[in-house]
Amino acid sequence: MRNSKGATINQVRNEPIYLAIRDLYNIKSYSFSQLCEIAEIPRSSYYKWRNRKESENEKFNKVLLPMIKRAYEGYRQMTMKLNRELHLSINHKRVYRLMGILELKSVCRKKKKNYVPTTPEITAENVLNRDFKSVEFGTKWLTDVTEMKYGLQSKAYLSAILDLSDKSIVSFVIGHSNNNELVFKTFDIAHRAYPNAKPFFHSDRGFQYTNKMFKKKLDDTGMTQSMSRVARCIDNGPMESFWGMLKSEMYYLHKFNTYEELEGAITEYINYYNNHRYQKRLNRMTPLEYRQYLQSSVA
Repeated sequence: MRNSKGATINQVRNEPIYLAIRDLYNIKSYSFSQLCEIAEIPRSSYYKWRNRKESENEKFNKVLLPMIKRAYEGYRQMTMKLNRELHLSINHKRVYRLMGILELKSVCRKKKKNYVPTTPEITAENVLNRDFKSVEFGTKWLTDVTEMKYGLQSKAYLSAILDLSDKSIVSFVIGHSNNNELVFKTFDIAHRAYPNAKPFFHSDRGFQYTNKMFKKKLDDTGMTQSMSRVARCIDNGPMESFWGMLKSEMYYLHKFNTYEELEGAITEYINYYNNHRYQKRLNRMTPLEYRQYLQSSVA
């Protein structure tokens, strides 16, 4: 015997079918028995749906379902979005269950490829030492480059700098090649935007970051270089986390035919991430909201 919870889930899932049967029967005068037979719905189930008295909880779920479907994201992000923007107070478990009814699932993140290491010109100690906590903007920056594809087999590269206090993307550059120019330009944009920032600047041991010219840039701006240990991607964990977030929430969901399409989507996502994506670890604020909150707390 099906329990009440299972029956309720089936009623919600089959509701579009029940509504179609009702409308076709009332408006078009089609045979009720044939409609149920075509839809493979027992007549008893339809009558039970039509005559049942909805609880307040079920009524609220019916309001939430179309909202969730319109703004489909991961269930934790979805929960924060509903609570913040619609001034609700709902639990993430409820959203997870309703997304299951709608058959909406988060996209799994693909495994990061391993790259062949190069001989570095300069290396630095892991000064950051996985201390990812920061309460002041511009004191700890992480950086990395990730690869994305478009068209048949063409590649684009995204270089970005992330601040650890508010998890914002400080600067980013998209290019056709993974080279020094890509990384240097990303750094220059960040430095021009925040000329007084002198953070610990953490990266992996990629050839751009172990370049003597890049080390000179850091020295000239008073920044302290820090590098992950060999084969320890967790040393740059928050940056890796951002790549996974961007790819699962945007990149893996679409097929990009041209470089311009991919470039536009990346730019749009980073703007969304900085200004509109709520994060539980930031007290359910967006990165730039949280930066203002930190600055006001100090003032």
